This record gives sequence, C-alpha cells and structure tokens, in this order.
Amino acid sequence: MAEPAADFYAHPTAVLDAGCRVGAGSRIWHFCHLAAGAVLGENCSLGQNVFVADGVTLGRNVKVQNNVSLYEGVTCEDDVFLGPSVVFTNVRNPRSAVPRRGAAHYQTTHLECGVSIGANATLVCGIRLGRYAFVGAGSVVTKDVPAHALVYGNPARPHGWLSAHGERLRFDAAGRATCPESGEVYQLSTDKKTVFIIN
Repeated sequence: MAEPAADFYAHPTAVLDAGCRVGAGSRIWHFCHLAAGAVLGENCSLGQNVFVADGVTLGRNVKVQNNVSLYEGVTCEDDVFLGPSVVFTNVRNPRSAVPRRGAAHYQTTHLECGVSIGANATLVCGIRLGRYAFVGAGSVVTKDVPAHALVYGNPARPHGWLSAHGERLRFDAAGRATCPESGEVYQLSTDKKTVFIIN
C-alpha cells in the first residue's frame, strides 16, 4: 500500500505499490496502478485505468483522464490536465530485440504548470511543454512547445496563443492582448515566439 497520507481516496480495484506517495485530497479510481516510485501531489485525480510508473512525479491538482500510462521520465508540474488516452513514450528508437531500459536510455518529457493535453494526443519523449501550453486532441507532439502556445496536428504546429484561463489571445498592433475571462494582459515578443503576462 501507499505511504500514509492525511487523506486520499483509492478505489478498491486500484493497486498502490508499497513506497508510492499520494498527496492529501487525491482521488484514484478504478483499475489504476501506481508503481513504488510514483509520486502524486495533493488533490490529484486519476481516472479509470491509469498507470503511473516508477520515477514519475505529478504536482498538485493534476487531472489524468481514463486510459493514460505515464512512463518513467515523465514529470507534470501543478495544474496539468491530461485528456483521455493521451500517449507518452520514453524511448525514441525502440527495438524489441535491443534492451533499452533504465535511465541511460529513457528520455524525459516535462510538462510545466498549467499545461493541457487533448484526448488521444501523443507526446514523443525528449520534449518540454511550457507553462499553459495547449495541445489539441489527436495531435502528435515531436518538439518543445513554448508557454501559452496552442498547437495541434500531426506533427503538431503552432496555431496561436491561449491565456492561463484557456481563452484565445488576440494581439493588437503593439503586441498586447487581454484575456476576456481574467483581464490579464499579455505581451507578444518582437520575434513572435514567446508570450508573457505583463499585468
């Protein structure tokens, strides 16, 4: 069983290997499996049939929908959302006959705070997604994604920018945009490759 926590829920069909750590307020649903070295922060939610491998760390308030496997090398910071059946990899050149296991072969995938990944998207290992990046459903992500970028397609390509609240940012001639939901003001860099909050 998992190490003691102040308060979390695990469905009776879930398997929590000895040594895994689960934060208070987290919910682990039907047929999930947490390996011994898995770490979940507070208030996480794992939908049905989620696997979390050794060495995987999820921050606070991470939502993982049904049928997602998080393999060694994956890190999710706080407030990450993973839609149903999102696919992660950790080896770029797998061969059945060639053993490629362990840290020497696994490549990392890092999702920064607030990232959202749509249903059935695939993330090829060795990439980093910046804060509040948004990946459309069914996309195949093969390279880094900047903060606040909206990407989709196969391979995923940029199609605009989203605020931290998930609203489309429409920049004026000065490169400024206001989130219609939060009122936060964003600035587009002069090379149009990055976005940051200024207010």
